[in-house]
Amino acid sequence: MQELKAFNEKRAEIYWWFSSLFAKELTEKELEAYHSVEIRGFLSGLGENPALKPAVDTLTDALNRLQVRHDAQLELAADFCELFLKTHKHGALPYASMYIGSSGLLNDKPAEEMERLMAEFGVQVDASLNEPADHLAVELDFLGNMIIRSNEFEQEKHMEEAFLKQNDFIQNQLMTWLPQFGKKCYQLDEFGFYSSVTQLLIAFCKLDSGYLIGE
Repeated sequence: MQELKAFNEKRAEIYWWFSSLFAKELTEKELEAYHSVEIRGFLSGLGENPALKPAVDTLTDALNRLQVRHDAQLELAADFCELFLKTHKHGALPYASMYIGSSGLLNDKPAEEMERLMAEFGVQVDASLNEPADHLAVELDFLGNMIIRSNEFEQEKHMEEAFLKQNDFIQNQLMTWLPQFGKKCYQLDEFGFYSSVTQLLIAFCKLDSGYLIGE
């Protein structure tokens, strides 16, 4: 059980890492860290899994190109703004409500469903994520908290039930719209950093879902 809980901690950390990338622009210091041995080693570790390797390779290529990109931090911040802070017509807004239901029309149902889940699980997301509940950063932060909360269980059957709920969340709250979001990022992200992050997230969600249901 201890090995399983340690693995859960790693899973949660990965979802929190993804959440941080969609929450706000990278600072100069944060961007520098992406060229460090620690983060490159982390990405290499993910890339050892064949299901993640193509997306990891694409992200690594984007990071390598960032090292020679003029005003890299400012340009990447501009990419973030163009993609995630503009209108749905001109950007790839990271809200479930923009992809579920009427195409491109903001609706409250995904946010309401997330608020219900937060109340049900008694999980508080990072207070600094000042966004509606259906924002991708909020959903990923919540999933990380769900995973950590499951480490409170001591019986295998309770952990199995928690895994099923985590898989339901991935399938019903994320994979119902992430592919559409990823496609739009790919179309609009000319440099490719954020589109490669999105593709890695999608690949990781698929891989994690298979793990949760024992495939």
